[in-house]
Order: sequence, then structure tokens, then C-alpha cells
Amino acid sequence: MDNLRVSKTKKIKIGNIYIGGDSKVTTQSMTNTDTRDVDATINQILDLEKVGCDIVRCAVPDMEAAEALKDIIKGIHIPLVADIHFDYRLALKSIENGIAKLRINPGNIGSIDKIKLVADAAKAKGIPIRIGVNSGSLEKDILEKHGHVCAEALVESALRHVKILESLNFYDIVISIKSSDVVMMIKSYKLLADKVNYPLHLGVTEAGTTWRGTIKSSIGIGALLAEGIGDTIRVSLTGDVLDEVKVGKEILKSLGYINDGVKFVSCPTCGRTQINLIAIANEVEERLKECNKNIKIAIMGCVVNGPGEAREADIGIAGGNGVGLIFKKGEIIKTVKEEELVEELIREIDKL
Repeated sequence: MDNLRVSKTKKIKIGNIYIGGDSKVTTQSMTNTDTRDVDATINQILDLEKVGCDIVRCAVPDMEAAEALKDIIKGIHIPLVADIHFDYRLALKSIENGIAKLRINPGNIGSIDKIKLVADAAKAKGIPIRIGVNSGSLEKDILEKHGHVCAEALVESALRHVKILESLNFYDIVISIKSSDVVMMIKSYKLLADKVNYPLHLGVTEAGTTWRGTIKSSIGIGALLAEGIGDTIRVSLTGDVLDEVKVGKEILKSLGYINDGVKFVSCPTCGRTQINLIAIANEVEERLKECNKNIKIAIMGCVVNGPGEAREADIGIAGGNGVGLIFKKGEIIKTVKEEELVEELIREIDKL
């Protein structure tokens, strides 16, 4: 991980964790329940916690939702972010009710006096503010200046909101500048990273369905993290919110930002494969989805690359003609019939 973290941003406290600086890159999601439904929202957040969500955000469209945050926070274990648009009073009530972080655009919640009330209240309680700029909601004058949505326009908008908070002596700032265009998103964050040292929240907004959104998010978020840019991420999917966290965690694992938990290697299959490797790999992955052991597992289909990859793993299989060799720490420990392979492999993993 250290060799990827090129730039060091400001370290900011969010509830019981930190982002920025030398902190780990955190994974976020946003609830899609009605925030006013306290039980449903708590249950969804607890499910998100189980798959490794570090920070969760809730929409706060009205005062009833802002009031509900107090009870939601009592039932969860990770920092909660209130997502506020237009009404500064919702921000004040959310701060009063114990949120860990506020997501606003200062310029759209009212006059400077109202923004100051929010900034002062947040500062008094040590609550950071995330400025969230999206390509779909740029200010009219910035759009007119640039003629169209572009990376430079997104950055200009973000810096405008930053200056508002800085003019009020508020500096616990996190910034996101999301676009549904992956190339624009990457360019925007690179430009911004050269201009500020505030922590950056990465994401491809409105990325799409689980399949398409996973691809777009992996490219956009992954490209930036590979260059050391980014402190916290949210994968935006039109799908199950749990998948947002799962995809985010896999992006971080792939780049070495997360070094614990199961690492899974499996070959793509070819004409040499003599066992039903696809079914075996899927079943093993499903059986181990809640496994927290720090192990590398290799599921390989033939004798060409199989034994080598399996030897590099803590445990693995190399398929043969209706059988599989099980390797542990580079040593063959048994030969197992194909129909018994998954159970035997899981049994050996349980022993590790």
C-alpha cells in the first residue's frame, strides 16, 4: 500500500475513524431506505457493516428524517454522514443529533450567514464537511464560462465551495467531484489533487447497473488509487447497496490497499480444463463470502499453470481428469474426486 500513496492529504476525524494522511482508504455506501423509517435504515446499515462498510451516508430530505438520525446512530457502529441539499436547518438539526460528517454544497444552502451557522455548528462539534460536486449540478455561471461540463468546470465549482468554508475559518473539508464520464472523473480528480491537500472522496457517479457500474467504478477509482490519489471511495451502483461495498473492497484488495481477508485466484478455463471449474470456483467463492481469514486461495483448472499458482497460494486446487490435487503451502496433501472437491477444500480451509 505504501508505494501507492504518493500524496499525503490532511488527516481528518470522522466519528471513530480517520481519513486522509496515513489513514487507510475507507469504503462507503449510502442507504436507499426511507431515512424516516428508523428500523429499516438501521437494519440496512448493519448489513453494510457485515460486508465491511466503513462509513455510511443517509439522505435527509426533511426535518422528520433529520430527527430520525438520532435513533439511527444509536443502533449502528460506523460513522453516519447526513446528505443535505438546500435547507441549512436540516444541516443544523443533523449536527445536533450526532452525525459524524456532513455532505453539503455550501453555495446551495442559503446566504453566507446561514452557511456560517452550519460551519460554526460543525466546527464546535468537530464534524467535517464533504463538498460534493456532480457533473449534473454545476452552477449556471460556471457552465456558461466553460460552455459545457468538463473537468476544469468541476474543479472550479469545488474550489468555489472550498473558498466559502475557508472564508469562515472552517478547514475540516473533504471533497468529491464525481462524473458519470470515467475519463472526465479521472482528469477532474488529478487536477484537484494538484490544487488542494484536503482528503478526496472518489466515485463515478450514476455508474449504472451492478455489471456496468462495477466496470466503470473499477476503472475510474482504480486508476486514481493506483497513482496514490484518493482517501475514501464509494462505488455507486443501481443495485444492492451491499454490492457497492463488496466491489469497493475488491478494488482496494486488487491494488494492495487491503491486505487482509480472502484473496481469490481462479483461472479462466480453456480446452485443457477437465473439471467443472466454473461451478467449483463460484461455489467456493459463495461459501467463503463471510470468511475473514487472511489467506490466498487458488482454484486452477489444469496442470499447465495450476500447480504453480496453487503452490503460491496458502491453499488451492489444480484440476485433473475428474479429480483435483489439493495443495497447502506448496505441498500436495491429497487427491480428491471432483464431486468431493469443494467439501474437502472447505474442510482444509477451516483448519488454516
